[in-house]
Amino acid sequence: MSPAPRAGLVGLGMGVLAAGAAVGSVVERRMLGQPLRASQAQSMGYGTVHSAPQVVTADDGVELYVEVDEARPGAGCGELTVIFSHGYALNLDCWHHQRLALSGAARCVFWDQRGHGRSGRGDQGPVDIDRLGLDLASVVAAMAPSGPVLLVGHSMGGMTILALASQAPELFGSRVVGAALLSTSAGRLAEVTLGVPAAAARWVHRAAPGVLSVLGRAPRLVELGRRGGNDLEFALTRLYSFASDVPPAAVDFVAQMNAGTPVEVIADFFGAFDSHDKFAALPVLADIATLVMVGDHDLLTPPAHSADIAVQLPRADHVVLPDCGHMLMLEYPDQVNARLRDLLDHALAAHRQHR
Repeated sequence: MSPAPRAGLVGLGMGVLAAGAAVGSVVERRMLGQPLRASQAQSMGYGTVHSAPQVVTADDGVELYVEVDEARPGAGCGELTVIFSHGYALNLDCWHHQRLALSGAARCVFWDQRGHGRSGRGDQGPVDIDRLGLDLASVVAAMAPSGPVLLVGHSMGGMTILALASQAPELFGSRVVGAALLSTSAGRLAEVTLGVPAAAARWVHRAAPGVLSVLGRAPRLVELGRRGGNDLEFALTRLYSFASDVPPAAVDFVAQMNAGTPVEVIADFFGAFDSHDKFAALPVLADIATLVMVGDHDLLTPPAHSADIAVQLPRADHVVLPDCGHMLMLEYPDQVNARLRDLLDHALAAHRQHR
C-alpha cells in the first residue's frame, strides 16, 4: 500500500479510538494463510436481521433511518416501546443479539444516528452530542407518540440519552420510564488514556482533530486505504472492542460497521466527545429504572466513567462485566440481554404502579 493511504488509516484509527469507537476498517485480513472475508460476519447472521424501513425527519430536515419490531399480541411488555441508540462509527445492526432476544417481547425501535448507517448526514461540519439528543427527541415523538418508553444507548448512544435528559427533563418519569446506559460516559472523555501511557494519550487527543480534519478533505484517498485491512488493524479492532476470545466474525462485524462510516462523518463527530459534559443531566434519571453497565476492560469508556454515573444514580443497577471490552452487547449478549429483560419488567411495573 502506498504511504498516503497507510497514513490515512493510521490517522483514521487514531480518531476513532480517541472518540470511543472500535478502531479499524477491516474487510479482509489473513488468518492461517487464508483471507477473512466480510461474508464470514454475514454467515454468523450479523447484519441480516431487518424489518421494513421507515424514516423519521429530524427538526432540521435530516432523514433518520428507523426499523421497528412490533410486540407480539399479548406480550407482557407489549405496551412498552424500547428505543435503541447505537455508538460512534456503528449502526443499528450492532444490536443484533438484543434484537433477537427481545423479539416480540416489546415494541422495539432501532435507528441509525445521523451520518451513520442509512441515515442522512445533514449539513457538513461539526456535530455535537446535543444535536443527537434533538434527533432522539424526534424519534421518540414520531415512533412513540404515546405510552411508556425505555431508552437503551451504547457509548455515544448513551450520551445521546443524557443529552435528551438535559434538553427535555419533563419526558423522564412521565414518558421515559427506564434507561440503559451501556459502556458510556457523562463527560471527562479527554482524560481517557486508551490503554497507552498518559503522555501518548494526550498527544492523540491533541493531534487527532487536525489529522481527521485533513483526512476529511480527502475522503477518496482515505477510503482506498480503509479497504485494505491487515492483521494489525484486526488486532486493534479486537483490542479496543473485546477483552475475551470472541469469534473472528464478531471482530470482522465491528470492523465492517466502522468501515461503513464515511471518514467525513468520523471527522464531523470527533470533536463532540472531548467537550461532552452531561453530569448535570444525571439527576433527571434518578427516579426511573436505570441500568448502568460496562466491561471491566473497556479502554474507550472505562469502568470509572460508569461508576461516576452510578454515584449520581444510587438506585440504578450498576453492573461491571468481567473480562469484557467496549462492545459488551456483542461480547456477552446473554448477560446484557438478561439485564435488559429485567429492566423492561422493572420499568413497566413501576409505570403501572404509578399511573
